Amino acid sequence: MYEGYGRNDYLSDLTIEAYEKVLDRMEPFRKMNRLIDVGCGIGYFLEVAKRRGWEVYGTEFTNEAVQICESKGVNMKLGVLNPNNYEPESFDVITSFEVIEHINNPRQELGHFNRILRKGGLVYCTTPNFNAVERHMLKADWNVLGYPEHLSYYTPSTLKRVFKESGFKTKKVDTTGISLTRIKKSQGKSRQATISAASDDEKLRNRIAGNPLLGIAKDIINWKLTLFGVGNSLKGWFVKV
Repeated sequence: MYEGYGRNDYLSDLTIEAYEKVLDRMEPFRKMNRLIDVGCGIGYFLEVAKRRGWEVYGTEFTNEAVQICESKGVNMKLGVLNPNNYEPESFDVITSFEVIEHINNPRQELGHFNRILRKGGLVYCTTPNFNAVERHMLKADWNVLGYPEHLSYYTPSTLKRVFKESGFKTKKVDTTGISLTRIKKSQGKSRQATISAASDDEKLRNRIAGNPLLGIAKDIINWKLTLFGVGNSLKGWFVKV
């Protein structure tokens, strides 16, 4: 399934800025200076973290992805996260970008997180929101629904619950964003790549970035989407107790 995943995905300057903001919020958790990204792709996030002085680690499923990340100075392991590859409680931060929906054993995975994360350490996890307004609007046409790529789905309450059952407390869960690109693709009205410079989403991001008033409007919309739990992306911050 994952052999065909992209290896030169589009990376915008705005995404790098977003990574920087996420890493800013992770600074208070930096004690041992070790961060691992589980399912790290070709290491875009870890590149930014490494430039900021983090000792970076990652896991991926293909030899090609592992080799690309190793060429960037990332300490890599092939395959699923195996806690026996690391010292117990040896990481300050674990990140998991759009990964948990790809597995059907989240309690086992989060148990592995718990073993390698120090007490008081942080997990940052993102995943599609099954309670998103887009899912309610598009129903079965919502293109996030796709077996065997996506095996499990989360709402704010179920993501909080599975982390709580795995020994973590919730620090914050946001549900942000509406994807024009995904809506059009789900409706069969567009074949644009979901992540690309030419996508409707990226064009809108650039418009907002260049207009302070649109930036304020975006913040207000995301606040409301989080308040009602209906944004398309779940972004959870969890601390090991």
